Parts: sequence; C-alpha cells; structure tokens
Amino acid sequence: MQRQFLPLNALRAFAAVYESGGIRSAARTLGVTHSSVSRHLRFLEDSLGVALLDRSNNQRKLCFTPQGARLGEATGEAMSLLSNAIISSCETHHRNSIFISTAPSFASCWLMERIHKFNEKHPWIEISVLVDQKLTRLSDQGADIGIRIGDGAWAESEYRLLMDETLFPVCSPSYAKRLGNVCDPTFLKKAKLLHDRDSQTSWEIWRKTFELDWFDPTPGPRFTSSDMLLDAASKGLGVALARGRMAESKLRTGCLIRLAAPQEIRIPGAYWILLAPDIADRAAIKTFVNWLNVECAKPSVWSKK
Repeated sequence: MQRQFLPLNALRAFAAVYESGGIRSAARTLGVTHSSVSRHLRFLEDSLGVALLDRSNNQRKLCFTPQGARLGEATGEAMSLLSNAIISSCETHHRNSIFISTAPSFASCWLMERIHKFNEKHPWIEISVLVDQKLTRLSDQGADIGIRIGDGAWAESEYRLLMDETLFPVCSPSYAKRLGNVCDPTFLKKAKLLHDRDSQTSWEIWRKTFELDWFDPTPGPRFTSSDMLLDAASKGLGVALARGRMAESKLRTGCLIRLAAPQEIRIPGAYWILLAPDIADRAAIKTFVNWLNVECAKPSVWSKK
C-alpha cells in the first residue's frame, strides 16, 4: 500500500468490526450490508498484504491475527479522536463558552446537579460537558477544562488539586434491615459486596485499613463506574464501598444509607482540575474555576467531623 494512501472507508469498517467483534454487528452499527463490510475487509487485507482475520479451522467466533489486533486497536482510537475533533470543530466555541471533560460517573453524581447553580449566577457563560469512560488529552476532546480522578500526573496541562474524598460502605435502607446491626463491622459477613473497577475503592483497602482478618473482600459482582455501583446499591443488590462525594445525592434523598459509621477512609488527593494551555486569562474560565473551587471546598455532610 502506498504510504500516502489511507483507505478511510475500509479502516472505518475494520474499526467497527474490531469494536463489535463481528461483521454483521459492525454492519448494523454502520448502517450498511454485511457484504459491504466484508468487501472492505478484503480490500484492506489486499492493500496491506497481510491477513487481519484468522480464518484457520473455520472458527465460529471471529478471531484477529496479531496484525489485525494491533490495527484494530489503533484504528479505533484514531477514529474516536477524529470524531471528537470533528464534533469540536462544529461546536460554537466562543469566549464565553466552556467545554468540560470528565468521567461519566463524576458528571452524573456530582457535577450536573451543581451546574444549575452556576447557570443562575452566570447566565452569560455557556457550559458544555463532555464525558468519556476512556479519558484522553484535553486537546483531543476540544475541552478547556478537565476534571480527573487520580494522582495528578497530567503533563500536557496545568493541573491543580480540587478536593479530597472519603470512602465508606453504603446500601439501600431495605438491605440494611436484612443485615441487622450495621454499626458492627461483622455485618460484612452477611453482605453481598459490590465492586467498582476503581482501584482506590477496593474492598481490600477497607479490609487492610481496619485489620479485618476474618473478612473476604473478593466475592461479589463488578461494575465499571461509580454511578453504576451506587445505582446497584440503591436497588438493594448489596453493599458498595462508596466515594462520599459521589454518593451525596443518594444519601440525601434516602436511596442509600451509610454503614459502619464513623469509620471511613480518606483519600487526600482524589480530584483534580486540568486547564488547557493559554486559557487561564479568559473571564469565563476564571469565573467558573473560582466557583468550582468554592463548591469543592464545601465539606461533605456525610464525612466524619
């Protein structure tokens, strides 16, 4: 294949096949026939001169060759970046508009319920929220501000600490009744544990912190985000080790109750704000960052005093 030639339609089709794991499912995603997707794949393999799909032994499940797996992963990321860039280019991005990039769980559990307060005070500023489970650089999303959960190692942007966090067990009121005395940590022997993929909120951390040698922290279903975890707990599926900031709304409305109080684990550097280069002097940015710092400085009423 000539270096300057990129078969974009074929690459888009292959990216859809790799992501969906099948030709027919990729065709449904793209809104084309499965034979069209197959033609694109054959054309791509002929152009590259390598096999992308493993067709040995007439395997029922679609399998990729090592070259196909590498190309699928790279093409998927490239298509996502291209899509974000196109969307960003089409957006009206005036000086009074702010694009915020963050994780879906933080947006739904903490940020969105506060945005209306900011809008009431500053109607001249337009806030847009971009969410993605796999967060990328701010420039890749066309974002001005990023709010991240982690350790503060984001070299491509200016970053500052926003707020700390606390961890403690939560469950629905009905599930708590089934557990009995939820101030006694031995209630965990009877509880079904719900797990977040976030390594900072693992039940193993709770076991080690409070030296619960009798406690097995491994069983129980897994969830990919904090909002899903808290929703599962509020529906009575078990006990979650929750980030207090994320759980505030459900605790306030009574969908969840706190267990094992006053025990909690503190995470001192839990949330960070990232600023894209050369935007700090914009009045809208300054106004939003100042407001956000005030909101983050408010102590959680669910934290131990």
